[in-house]
Amino acid sequence: MGFLDNAKDKLSDAVDKHGDKIEGGIDKAADLASDKTGGKYDDKIESGVDKAKDALDGLDGKDDDIQ
Repeated sequence: MGFLDNAKDKLSDAVDKHGDKIEGGIDKAADLASDKTGGKYDDKIESGVDKAKDALDGLDGKDDDIQ
């Protein structure tokens, strides 16, 4: 198993165990970015949030960790 496979497994385990906290962090970062930009880029921020959540949730092949 290579370095990247090992890193992916560890990240997948972290998402399985702490998906709710990770989701909260992503949402908090999105809120901060929205506040700093005055809401000007909310559509792009929301798109990025959705993509990040989908990518993290799909690491283990199941969509069950992040809402």
